[in-house]
Amino acid sequence: MYYKSDESNICSMLRGLPDAIAVMGGNAQNSSIRGTVKFYQVARGVLIVADIFGLPVSGQACKNSIFAFHIHGGSDCSGNGDDPFANAGSHYNPGSCPHPYHAGDMPPLFGAGHRAFLAFLTDRVTVSEIIGKTVIIHDRVDDFTTQPAGNAGNKIACGVISAVKR
Repeated sequence: MYYKSDESNICSMLRGLPDAIAVMGGNAQNSSIRGTVKFYQVARGVLIVADIFGLPVSGQACKNSIFAFHIHGGSDCSGNGDDPFANAGSHYNPGSCPHPYHAGDMPPLFGAGHRAFLAFLTDRVTVSEIIGKTVIIHDRVDDFTTQPAGNAGNKIACGVISAVKR
């Protein structure tokens, strides 16, 4: 059941400090990607708010810019020549669930020009368990079927989730 006070509580919360944040940065080919992913612990789960800019634009009709978006289990955004974010690890999946039921599976980012904004509630994680994990943006849409990672393509941006000091 929806209560009017729910809306005012969410708006009030979003004006305050999040419990954790990931500052996103793009790989060498997508160095213009920047933004934040904020995490707010609430009674029913975690409110996740992503504000990303500098995303690539497809420029093709019916090929809108949709990007897979996940929490990964690694603890840093370094990598190698083949995968600049290899150390971000694979999808965060402490329950060993099949894709798309990993704890780290999130809705896709829908690009609007070079920007994307997404806010959603999940009960798959708590803020305390994801501190130190990574957030990844992939260059393709997640098909929500292919194992283990939804055929999401290359990692184009990464950020490490850090607790916010109060």
